[in-house]
Amino acid sequence: MCTSSIPVQYRPEETTAEDSPTGRSRAPEAGGRSRKLEYPPAPEPLPYPVMDNHTHLDFRDGQVAVSIADAMDAAEAVGVGFAVQVGTDLESSRFTVEAVDQDRRLLGAVAIHPNEAPLLAEAGALEDALAEIEQLAQHPRIRAIGETGLDYFRTGEGGRERQEHSFRRHLDIARRLDLALQIHDRDAHDDVVKVLRTEEPPARVIFHCFSGDADLARICNENGWFMSFSGTVTFKNARGLRDALEIADPTLILTETDAPFLTPHPFRGQPNATYAVPYTVRFMAEHLGSDLEELCRSVNANTRRAYGEWE
Repeated sequence: MCTSSIPVQYRPEETTAEDSPTGRSRAPEAGGRSRKLEYPPAPEPLPYPVMDNHTHLDFRDGQVAVSIADAMDAAEAVGVGFAVQVGTDLESSRFTVEAVDQDRRLLGAVAIHPNEAPLLAEAGALEDALAEIEQLAQHPRIRAIGETGLDYFRTGEGGRERQEHSFRRHLDIARRLDLALQIHDRDAHDDVVKVLRTEEPPARVIFHCFSGDADLARICNENGWFMSFSGTVTFKNARGLRDALEIADPTLILTETDAPFLTPHPFRGQPNATYAVPYTVRFMAEHLGSDLEELCRSVNANTRRAYGEWE
C-alpha cells in the first residue's frame, strides 16, 4: 500500500483504533460491497482558508482512527482552518460539546437526526432527548441546531409524522436560542420547505449537503438560506447539483465534507476527512469559472455569517 501522499495522521502505520475519539465506526457498505479503505492523498493547499461546516469527527472509518487535534492539524495544513462538528444523537451531541472545548478550531451543532427521532418517539424518549439537546445547545461554542430535518429515504411513511414533529421542535429551539439551523434533507425537499414556510425559522438556515436542483436553489436564494455543497457536487451523475451551484447566490454558498461520508471524485467510496475539502472547492471554482482565491474568501465570509467567529 502506498501511503506516501496521505497525511501522516491518516496512515495506518501511524495510528490505531485505540486513538479514536469515541470508537464509533461507519457502517459497512450496503450489500456487503468491498471498499478501498485508504484515505485520499492530501490535496494542494488552498490559497485562502475555508471552513468545513459539517463533519463527524466521532465516526471512524477505514483502517485508521484519528484524534480531534490530528484531524484538524491535517486539515489546517491544506487550508481548512476550522470546522463545525455535528451531532446526530445524544451520544454524538455530548461528544460535540467536549470536542469544541478541546480544540478552538471547532464550533459545534447538536441535534437528534431525523432517522433517530421516530425510534426515540416510539420508545417514549424523544421529548427527554430534545430537552437535553436544548441544554447542550446553550454552550457558547455550539452555534447550530442540527442536523435535523426530514429523511424519506431511510424512514418510511410510518415515521414521517414523528420526524416532522422532531424537526419542528428543533426549529423552535434554534429560533429561541438564536442559533443557526442545519437541515438534513433527503428525498423530502417539498416538505422541508413547507415546514420552513409554516414556521418562523431562525435567522440562519443551512441546507447541509445540499441535494436539490435549480428549483430548490432558487427558493434558497429567495429566502436567504445557505446551501452547503459537499463532495456529491463532484460526482459524475450530479448534473442537478451543478445546475443548482450555477444559480446559487454566491453569498449563500458554503462547503463541507460530511466526513467520513461523501468523499469527492475521484476518491468516491473511500474514507472522507475534513482535509479533503479542497478537492470540492477546486471543483466548484473550475465549474463556475471563478477565481479560486475569490471563492475561498467568499466561502470563508459566508461561513462566518452563518456561525459567527471561531476565535
